[in-house]
Amino acid sequence: MDIRLFAAGLLLAAGFAAPAEARILCTIVADAASGKTILEEGDCATRVTPASTFKVPLALMGYDSGFLKNAAEPNLPYVKGYPDWGGDAWRQPTGPQQWLQFSVVWYSQQIARFLGAKRLRGYAEAFAYGNADMTGDPGKDNGLERSWIASSLKISPREQVDFLRRLVNRDLPVSADAIAKTMEIVERRDIDGGWRSWGKTGMAYPRQADGTFDYRRPWGWYVGWAQRGGRTVVFARLLQDEKKQEPRTSLRARDGILADLPAILARD
Repeated sequence: MDIRLFAAGLLLAAGFAAPAEARILCTIVADAASGKTILEEGDCATRVTPASTFKVPLALMGYDSGFLKNAAEPNLPYVKGYPDWGGDAWRQPTGPQQWLQFSVVWYSQQIARFLGAKRLRGYAEAFAYGNADMTGDPGKDNGLERSWIASSLKISPREQVDFLRRLVNRDLPVSADAIAKTMEIVERRDIDGGWRSWGKTGMAYPRQADGTFDYRRPWGWYVGWAQRGGRTVVFARLLQDEKKQEPRTSLRARDGILADLPAILARD
């Protein structure tokens, strides 16, 4: 027996037997003007938690209601006891730009508390944002703290793209000023092919049967839009890991779709 062929066979078999470490649940790209789907791969209809991608509609709500003023105001102080698992950046005074840049959970909570449960749900319903369920964990009355983080609020990638189309087409029931100021604070990147993109990451862990989080299998979102010349497209990518790994799932979702997007659009 050729030992080299035997060894190669063992390696090949091991590769097939190895569990997947990550999988793309959905990639969806659509033309913002026509709504034409340019690419849809995977399960783009199942709803999951939006996690921090919810900061985009929440910014619209914050500006429309008057709580948010501009990219810098209100600048709110960190208070001991606020969520700080995001590290040092979450333990600083924070304004709207920094809120989105560092995905600061406690700042989201301040907006939600200002709005209150009724207005929060009303905006979500008016935006057709997934199931618009802002109640939070069953029996815990924590909708204003975490309904969008592996809790009651769920949205599909298709619904993310539908929402983003309405945003970039300025077809949402909020003021023009709220839309402009929200789009101003969303992270911007230049990518290949002369495209400029805007988007938001999101990451959260599924619940297990006993209510605890499954830290091995995080979801990672990246949703946004890209423009070149007079054309705008909207997109969403959703990953789920099979084991906890670095870089974070949401960052790999972001980097992957932004790397793939120019080629996807070149074929259209």
